Amino acid sequence: MNEIIKKIEEEQLKESVPEFEVGDTVRVHNKIKEGNRERIQIYEGTVIKRQGGSNRETFTVRKISSGCGVEKTWPLHSPFVEKVEIVRKGKVRRAKLFYLRDRVGKAAKVKERIQ
Repeated sequence: MNEIIKKIEEEQLKESVPEFEVGDTVRVHNKIKEGNRERIQIYEGTVIKRQGGSNRETFTVRKISSGCGVEKTWPLHSPFVEKVEIVRKGKVRRAKLFYLRDRVGKAAKVKERIQ
C-alpha cells in the first residue's frame, strides 16, 4: 500500500523546482481563473515558512500591502504555481520567521546574503 502511494506522489512532482530558502524574497507567478479566462498574477514577498515534504510541501510568502501584512501559502508542486523567481537571498538564522509579523518598516527587513 505504501509503495502505491509513493508512486502516485512521484507522478505529481514538478520536474524543476527553484532552490529558495526561508528569508529569500521571491516572486510567485500564480495562475488565476476568472470565468473562462486564465491569467497570471505576480505576488512578491519574503518567504517566512517552508514545511512538509514530497508533493505536500508548502511555502508561505509575506508582504506588506498598503500598510497591512498579507500572507499567502502555496503548495510547491501545485499546477497553479507557474514559477517561483528568486529576487534576492536573505540571511537568516531561523527556520520560521514568524517574528516578522510583529515588526513594521525597516525592522521587518531581512538582511541580504552576499555570495
